[in-house]
Amino acid sequence: MGRAGGVKRPVAVRRPAPQGIQAACRMPNPRLTGLGVGLFCGALMLALGCLDQLLFGASLVVYGVLFLPVCALTAVWVRRGDLVTVPIVVPIAFAVGLVPVAERGDGVSGRFVGLFTALATQAGWLYGGTLIAASLVTVRWIRMLRRRTARSRPPV
Repeated sequence: MGRAGGVKRPVAVRRPAPQGIQAACRMPNPRLTGLGVGLFCGALMLALGCLDQLLFGASLVVYGVLFLPVCALTAVWVRRGDLVTVPIVVPIAFAVGLVPVAERGDGVSGRFVGLFTALATQAGWLYGGTLIAASLVTVRWIRMLRRRTARSRPPV
């Protein structure tokens, strides 16, 4: 007999997770350092900028749309101890990736003017991606602090 009164509770049966969740669990879960996040984000944005130049003729909208998932991946794949670096790295990587996409002028000064113009006109994508990364980092930071306080509490 289980409880008083002879009522037994049914045993919970564990069902297998759906296929989509199982596939997501098999996805890589790297934990990059601050330097690794900078290299990952910068190299990926540079590669996406070159790809955008080749396929879409340097479309700044396509580049901005591609920037958003890179920000999310960067915020998810950073180590807990290096969470602070993500909101700093993401805008730098945006600027690095703009080099092949920005309009080209005559000489070095024309190239810089094109880069600064692209940064000014695409600030919405830059702020949006940085906001996504900072939000994910903040959520991870709060969860980390809650786990830490839960571990440090004595059992009741």
